[in-house]
Amino acid sequence: MKRLRLVVQLLFTIVTNGYLYGFLNGKIYRGPLKYACVPGLNCYSCPGAVASCPIGALQALLNQRGFQVPFAALGFFFLFGSLLGRFVCGWLCPFGLVQDLLHQIPIFQKKKRLPGHHILKYGKYAVLVLLVCAGSMFLFGGFVKVPAFCKYLCPSGTLLGALPLLGANESLRSQAGGLFFWKLGLLLGIVLLSMKVYRPFCQYLCPLGAIYGWFNRFSLVQIHWEQDRCVSCMACERACPAALSRPEISRSPECIRCGKCVDACPQKCLHISGEQAQTLNP
Repeated sequence: MKRLRLVVQLLFTIVTNGYLYGFLNGKIYRGPLKYACVPGLNCYSCPGAVASCPIGALQALLNQRGFQVPFAALGFFFLFGSLLGRFVCGWLCPFGLVQDLLHQIPIFQKKKRLPGHHILKYGKYAVLVLLVCAGSMFLFGGFVKVPAFCKYLCPSGTLLGALPLLGANESLRSQAGGLFFWKLGLLLGIVLLSMKVYRPFCQYLCPLGAIYGWFNRFSLVQIHWEQDRCVSCMACERACPAALSRPEISRSPECIRCGKCVDACPQKCLHISGEQAQTLNP
């Protein structure tokens, strides 16, 4: 499962960021595919991106004059949320892959959570409400509404968008100012933290994870538990990188369906399936 997941993550990242001409020339792809979104956090401004980020699309719709319900974005989230839930985060998100790889670097003593996790985990909901939604509707730069999350926080945009574009365009480098260095500092902080703590951005700041987490209890893809075969060895709990208890596996908004509990189960009574999971109560 671990190897399969890594292959899927790499292939999905390569396919959705495969516009090589953009990386070589520092130009953003603006073809017809950019009108579509991929399910993960994939920056529109990445020179290799062939499609858009759903959070960026939501902000763009909220940035319009007046207030219009963003039905297209809401429909997109409902479709992928009801089908996959946070499986998207675990298998299909480029920035999730970046954090996974950073966490494998053999430095620092590894931790699954930050102190105060039970409070900090709600940070991603605050980001969703305050930056993605309210920020996009009410923050203005001149007379233009501001996509607040993308502009002030998103580390994926800095890593996959700003840095490649600045590297390929001397004129852009001369315009880099305080905002860029603010976001670069945030990115460096998340990079360093990711080497110690498992997916800190996903756990505490990602608004996309907050949205998909709402669908975890009833999404089609679940971690299915054959209770009659379980010997309560708790190997699944020890293997879970998010430190979820057995009743929380699959059902918790924090579960990204990474499959590590499935690999760890000696009885093979856990598996990812397209069936509704049984209640994980002992």
